[in-house]
Amino acid sequence: MSVSPSYRTFVLEQLGRCGLRVRARSMFGGVGLYADELFFALVADDALYFKVDDSNRPDFEARGLEPFRPYGEQGEEMGYFRVAEDLLEDPEALRAWADKAVGVARRARRPKPPRARDSRKGG
Repeated sequence: MSVSPSYRTFVLEQLGRCGLRVRARSMFGGVGLYADELFFALVADDALYFKVDDSNRPDFEARGLEPFRPYGEQGEEMGYFRVAEDLLEDPEALRAWADKAVGVARRARRPKPPRARDSRKGG
């Protein structure tokens, strides 16, 4: 996994054009992208990937976009999907997709409610 400096700059500029304040952090040969301290996207092998869950995954699948697989085609899918190149050129559309990814990151960050204790286990 690697990211060229020019692609990293391009992605940050495009996200900035659509009004997002994004911070980039190098990690594992790629780049993690944060909005409001929420890890919502990553850049790997000169491709942008947004965080997904059941709320936005169908949008990516409908366009035939691929999930992020850091260990190759047969490897495990991560919770990120590749962003279509045409979206990177359209600030309004990119903002809508990015906002959904930030929402996914926000929901993932919420603490899960404590599980009810099972009285049968003596606890």
